[in-house]
Amino acid sequence: MTERDQKIQKTIEELTLLLIILTSWREKILDENITQSWKGYDFRILDELKEKGYIFGSKGSKLVTLTDDGIKRADELAKKYLNR
Repeated sequence: MTERDQKIQKTIEELTLLLIILTSWREKILDENITQSWKGYDFRILDELKEKGYIFGSKGSKLVTLTDDGIKRADELAKKYLNR
């Protein structure tokens, strides 16, 4: 993979995580507040985000759940891309 391809891949991962947080909702399950989003993104990218510990969810589920690290990283990306 070229350096340019790696940069593109990283940007796609960042923007996917940002879209996940922007389309997410908070839900209380078993006395725990979790942040979830629909899993309508490229599965390869979702797998990368899962490996990095930003999201989790089973292959059979239509939802992903953001981890605390994922929420923190998405907040950083909102500042980077959205000036928030």
